[in-house]
Amino acid sequence: MDSFDILISILGSTIRLSIPLIFTALAGLFSERAGIFDIGLEGKMLAAAFAAACTAHLTGSAWAGLCAGLGISLFFSLIHGFASITNRGNQIISGVALNFVAAGLTVVLGQAWFGQGGRTPQVTNDGRFAPIILPGADAMRDVPFIGPIYANVISGNNILTYIAFLAVPLSWWVLYRTRFGLRLRAVGENPGAVDTAGISVTFLRYRAVLVAGFLCGFSGTYLAIAQSAAFIKDMSAGKGYIALAALIFAKWKPVPVMFACLLFGFLDALANFMQGKAVPGIGEVPVQIFQALPYILTCILLAGFIGAANPPKAGGVPYTKER
Repeated sequence: MDSFDILISILGSTIRLSIPLIFTALAGLFSERAGIFDIGLEGKMLAAAFAAACTAHLTGSAWAGLCAGLGISLFFSLIHGFASITNRGNQIISGVALNFVAAGLTVVLGQAWFGQGGRTPQVTNDGRFAPIILPGADAMRDVPFIGPIYANVISGNNILTYIAFLAVPLSWWVLYRTRFGLRLRAVGENPGAVDTAGISVTFLRYRAVLVAGFLCGFSGTYLAIAQSAAFIKDMSAGKGYIALAALIFAKWKPVPVMFACLLFGFLDALANFMQGKAVPGIGEVPVQIFQALPYILTCILLAGFIGAANPPKAGGVPYTKER
């Protein structure tokens, strides 16, 4: 395998590994822009993956699995909203609690229902989102440089992959070109001013966390029945936290979020490729170095070396209406 083939392989892996990060980071973007910190992204993703895998296995339908993943993720979002918006509870504690609930409940239910140590049975081909071959992919395969990129990187992905990339410009348009987006950003900066204008802060924040739950549902479904063919214990593997790191790294902006997720996905793909391989002059490099790079980059950003990353001013602060 020559260098170009290796690059194409790594780029293809980068796309596949970035999709759950993109969905989840965009989910955090909507929630945190409205002033609700959502540490529970990991739990929503994990619960959605379990629900999607169970439903796809029982029904043999990937779309039914997606609906189940969306439903359970939206339910978790409502719980987070009830705790942190209605009852003005600590948003961090609420999110962490959801992560623990999802991590424990998925294993317990998986063992009780299927008896496979927390796993779900393999879903059939109809229960998975199959790759889509774009028009002209086979014809362009032999075209130098462009052909392999189109045939092996752009084409051959499942529909959730393309939805993830479409969600980025759609999120930008919603946040910066609609009345809802303007109010959402305003409630994350100064909820008192929004309330004074006669707009319900509570209703806006609930809609934001529901959008976050909707996007996390796509993320979990992708993990279970698009990237894989079953649910595995703790299969989210910290991707919710990596997505939060990407969100901070991108300074809470949709398009930079996509590029940050692609960067982190590339580092993950590179770590997989470098396993057991020696670097000339250095020797074998532990893959943990590549896996730690996303967090190292985020820490560098937070330290202010490459510009300040300032979250929404009202983020994490329960809003109490003045009387």
